[in-house]
Amino acid sequence: MAFGTSLRFDANLSILFTELPLLDRPAAAAKAGFDAVELWWPWVDAPVPAPHQLDALRRALEDAGTQLVGLNFYAGELPGPDKGAASVPALSDAFRANVPVAAEFARRVGCGALNALYGNRVAGVPAEEQDALALRNLAYAAEAAAAADAVLLVEALNRPEAPDYPLITSAEALAVVERINAATGLGNARFLLDVYHLARTGEEDVAAVISAHGADVGHVQIADHPGRGEPGTGTLDFAALLGALERSGYTGRVGAEYKPSTGATDTSFGWLTK
Repeated sequence: MAFGTSLRFDANLSILFTELPLLDRPAAAAKAGFDAVELWWPWVDAPVPAPHQLDALRRALEDAGTQLVGLNFYAGELPGPDKGAASVPALSDAFRANVPVAAEFARRVGCGALNALYGNRVAGVPAEEQDALALRNLAYAAEAAAAADAVLLVEALNRPEAPDYPLITSAEALAVVERINAATGLGNARFLLDVYHLARTGEEDVAAVISAHGADVGHVQIADHPGRGEPGTGTLDFAALLGALERSGYTGRVGAEYKPSTGATDTSFGWLTK
């Protein structure tokens, strides 16, 4: 039990255990005490990977006894210059090709949350045109997620690290969530509350966001600020933030999505016993 809460934590295998090959990471997470994991889209250059790659990942998760609780749709080069594909004309076809593949994989492994990063503004393309494209693509993704018994997540990033990304505040991300739900009538689009990104932007009170919008949250991710290290390496009061999250009624997972300050993932988990 971390920071005095009953919240359950998972490990993001796209930022943790990266010293290991992808297929070895579920077992490493299980050895560290995690029974659940999440992933960015693992194949940066392949929105539609070969079936044997998907099968190998499924077997690695099953053999480790780890439940996949969150998966990103294809988002371009991540980490890297891209910050999503839904609103980007040059990446839109790849995003749409990925949607049924990611959703079917989520259905097969019982993953209940699919994250769609919005995408950067593109020079020379009107913002309204990008927003219209994003809504079409995100509605398509929400429908595929619903068929897989999953929610669609939309998150805000932070201005210093993603200056061209249009969803920086919780209000901006929540407005997109509302537009998706209005377009589909499904109600399965939810806010991904990333504590690090909200703190890094510095334009709102993270605890107040949690208290006001806990009911709208479909998943939570954490890292400390500054530095994006594990909790306890920065200045964020995780006891207060996670306590507020618990009081808001949130009962889902909290994803550890940080860069280990220790240099090796398995030595960075002291915060879990606080």
